[in-house]
Formats: sequence, C-alpha cells, structure tokens
Amino acid sequence: MEVPSLSKTIAWVLRHGAVKMDLKIRSNGYCSIKDLLEMDVKIGGGIPLSSFTVADVMSMVACDPKQRFSTIEEEDDQLYIRANQGHTMDAVQTAELLREIKSADEVPMCVHGTFRNNFRGIRKTGLKRMKRNHVHFATGLPQDGVISGMKSKCEVLIYLDLAKAMKDGMKFFMSENGVVLTEGFDGVVPREYFEKIMYITKEE
Repeated sequence: MEVPSLSKTIAWVLRHGAVKMDLKIRSNGYCSIKDLLEMDVKIGGGIPLSSFTVADVMSMVACDPKQRFSTIEEEDDQLYIRANQGHTMDAVQTAELLREIKSADEVPMCVHGTFRNNFRGIRKTGLKRMKRNHVHFATGLPQDGVISGMKSKCEVLIYLDLAKAMKDGMKFFMSENGVVLTEGFDGVVPREYFEKIMYITKEE
C-alpha cells in the first residue's frame, strides 16, 4: 500500500472535505476511522480508501513525519482520527481542537515561513489565513529539529512579536503537534506585529 498517498488523502478529507462528503465529524475534528474508510474516495493510482484497514491508518499515523494526526479510542471500542491543524471547515471549532496559549512565555519563538513570491503580497497586507481557519506559525526552524508548522524549503522567515499581539487582544492556540495558530484580527495578522524578517540564502 502507498502510505504517503494514504496520508495525503486522509489529511485532505479531515481538513477540507468531510462536511461536503457527509462524513460525520465532531467539533473537535475527530471522526470514526471505520466511517472514514467507508468513504467513496480513491487515493493515488486509483486505489479505493476502502481497501485499507484500521491497522493501515494507525501505522500511517505513527509514521507521519510531521505528526499531522491524532487518534483516540472511545467507549464504543472504535478508533477515531483527526487532523491536528490546517482545517478549512467551520464545523471544526478552534476552542475544541486546540489549546489556548495564555502567555507569550510559553512560546520562545513564533515564526512563519513563506516564499519570496508570496511575501510581496504579505508585505502589503499582512499574513492572511486565506481559506484556512488559522494562520500557522512554527516554534522553531526545521534545521533545529522542529518538524511541524513550516515547509523546509521556505525562502522568507517572518518572526512574530507574540507578546505585542497578545497584549492587543489577538488569541493564539497550540495544536497537538506543536504548531501555533491564530485567526488574527478578522483573518489577518497585520504587519505591525512582525518583529523581524529574514531572507534565507540558498546554498549553491
């Protein structure tokens, strides 16, 4: 079985497609793995999702390098899965999915990675959550061992003045895989909260 394709497909369903596909998803993001595997969905190469087992999904979760998923076992002896962050569905509620950060001291570094082409617009308008429910930040850099919250090939680093943003009333949350998330103000983290910008020089 092609586990990378399975991971990508399940992440899409749990983050974006569940409601439109009539998959029962809770406000905390969890849905039954059994129900998920009964969806009429095909992954890379046309393999139906129904050809995978619960054990395949659990193995995928354990091996995922960015820890994108969490699982729980309920009293009905069924296993449930959710994506830890990246949702675009209103059905998944921030307060039930994430832990609120109460003090800037909890997050020594808060940095958003992007690309030069994207930064041209960000410099004018601030960081927008776009179609997602939140703007994402990492708590460190990939080369320092931080595995979630930023693509390793980013070209621009935007460091956030978290204390200033929180003082002004912006709410921040932490996902189970260590990603910092915020809805900003009306979906935007304004430029005034950027502490510094760094351009990454690519090695030849």
